[in-house]
Amino acid sequence: MRAPRIAKGVPLRYPTSVPVRALIFDCDGTLADSMPAHFVAWTDALRPHGLAFPEERFYACAGMSTQQIIELLAREQGRSVDTVAIARDKDEQFMRHVDRVRPLEPVVAIAREFRGRGPMAVATGNVRRLAEATLEALGIQSWFGALVTADDVDDHKPAPDTFLEAARRLGVQPQDCRVYEDGEPGLLAGRAAGMEVVDVRPWL
Repeated sequence: MRAPRIAKGVPLRYPTSVPVRALIFDCDGTLADSMPAHFVAWTDALRPHGLAFPEERFYACAGMSTQQIIELLAREQGRSVDTVAIARDKDEQFMRHVDRVRPLEPVVAIAREFRGRGPMAVATGNVRRLAEATLEALGIQSWFGALVTADDVDDHKPAPDTFLEAARRLGVQPQDCRVYEDGEPGLLAGRAAGMEVVDVRPWL
């Protein structure tokens, strides 16, 4: 199933094709304009270890877990690093910049409109601490019946596990869910989970 694409300036509303029972949102780059803060955090955490992470590559990795990204970069650049320590430092760096996070209003508006009409979840490749801090910064943490993070599954996006776990926690079948995503790994994960997928990038 291809992700529906929406032209810039055209209101993104539900339903986009068929009725669904639940909505599942990615967090960073979908609900939250947090990617610039994450990029600064990545740059600061990787620099001491001699690892390069160009901005274009950073956005292409949207949806992958922190440790997945570090392992990928280290392998590609032929370096042996302490993945856990770098991931911890990256998270600390982000927390210093969490006050910069702003809502991506076109997508937040979808959640606001659907709120109270059906269950909603956030399914992110980020760790729980950072995901909770991000949603709290937006003031929308209470809107969602489930939050699935990198701490909750073994296989991260583009594997479907994150979205399947979100559906399970909401008590909804995967085929009855619609996913909103901004990253290729997340779009692949949503499709692999058998869910309807909306690519929000052309609209933001």
